[in-house]
Amino acid sequence: MTTDPKIKEARDRLAHARSVAVLTGAGISADSGVPTFRGTDGLWRNVRAEDLATPEAFERDPRLVWEWYDWRRTLLASIKPNAAHEALATLEARQDRFHLITQNVDGLHHLAGSRRVLELHGDIWKVRCVRCRRVTDNRDVPLALLPQCDSCDGLLRPHIVWFGEALDHKVLEASVSAVESCDILLIVGTSGLVYPAAMLMPTAKANGAVVMEVNLDATPYSAHADFSFQGCAKDIVPLLL
Repeated sequence: MTTDPKIKEARDRLAHARSVAVLTGAGISADSGVPTFRGTDGLWRNVRAEDLATPEAFERDPRLVWEWYDWRRTLLASIKPNAAHEALATLEARQDRFHLITQNVDGLHHLAGSRRVLELHGDIWKVRCVRCRRVTDNRDVPLALLPQCDSCDGLLRPHIVWFGEALDHKVLEASVSAVESCDILLIVGTSGLVYPAAMLMPTAKANGAVVMEVNLDATPYSAHADFSFQGCAKDIVPLLL
């Protein structure tokens, strides 16, 4: 792979880019051993993840929802960023105009040293008060149930975009702006089928960006990307630097 001329060309393009946007999904975290928490991995106490990650479920039984998130946080607490996360942090450090857009909520980009991160679906290590709306970091494992706000004693909830909820419009606007103005969009570990990720690649292409894709398998992006590399993110992304 290191002698692949396409790898060398992509590396040269990245080295000379004025503006880079990156979109990451579950595939980059899978290389660190992060489970999906959906599908076959999503069954917990005979309850599906899709039935717990909703505002209705939290209103009905906040303790049950928090127990599930506490279990998830406990699993994630020992997981470390991999070489792909670290490579993207290195890319950010050398790039003046850089945005990392992620569909993941595991916080691994932050742990790897990335700072300009746009989290489309929130962060499992942040909590939000249902009363005063204050968002704070919380890495307690295990978590006190039910957690309360230090400011107003209101009930805290995970700072996650649940099924049926709208994305943070500021994060979405910043993500669209990033792909509209980038020279290169690097897509890592996502099939790009879910909105809003599905619109980011076409937006970048429409504005003249070079699109690079790294994914374990071919995706709907592959035929339209300028560079498409199949394999583990932890193996391929470092080669691009």
